[in-house]
Amino acid sequence: MPRFSEKAYRRRVWQAMTAYVGCMLLLWPQLHVVSGPVLKVALALLPVVPMLYLISLMWRRVRHSDELQQRTHLVALGVATMVVSALSLGAGFLAAAQVLVLRGDILIWVFPVILVCYDLTRWWVGRRYGVMGTCEEASRFPVYLRLLLAAAAIALGALAFRHQLGEHQFDAFLGVACVVAAAGVLAALVRWRSRQHHDGDAL
Repeated sequence: MPRFSEKAYRRRVWQAMTAYVGCMLLLWPQLHVVSGPVLKVALALLPVVPMLYLISLMWRRVRHSDELQQRTHLVALGVATMVVSALSLGAGFLAAAQVLVLRGDILIWVFPVILVCYDLTRWWVGRRYGVMGTCEEASRFPVYLRLLLAAAAIALGALAFRHQLGEHQFDAFLGVACVVAAAGVLAALVRWRSRQHHDGDAL
């Protein structure tokens, strides 16, 4: 990406995610004290703004990539879409059968799960194609470490603002932190297995 480097992309992603978490922790809990419908709708949709910015970053990243990188993005997006679709379909059937009770705020999980699946798949496919291997190995903060740090930040933020969050909001934050941490552990296992395979080939 000649006009949009990986370093700049990562920095802007973290800025967008920080704004999103800040909105969720500081502003979204105020919904229960807001009475005006217009203000309530605006406050409820405020966390969507940094996510829309994140989507625009992803679009620019794909647009400025070469054909091989675009292939990894499309494969990752396809896998993420299939995973989330399968989970949604299974959860929908369980809810229809009244085996599982789902609240409407479960929809908040869709986009974060897509992002985690997309990033992990793109990293894995990129390593197989040799697109990301060198950059990832040279990075001081590999994918698994970034995910684990993000999970810790989300969990600590939820604990710090627990008195401002409702019970369901607090549980949602801890759930997201667990999902991101699980993705970090998975990325660490994939990285370790890849290194073992690489060392075995070198011998």
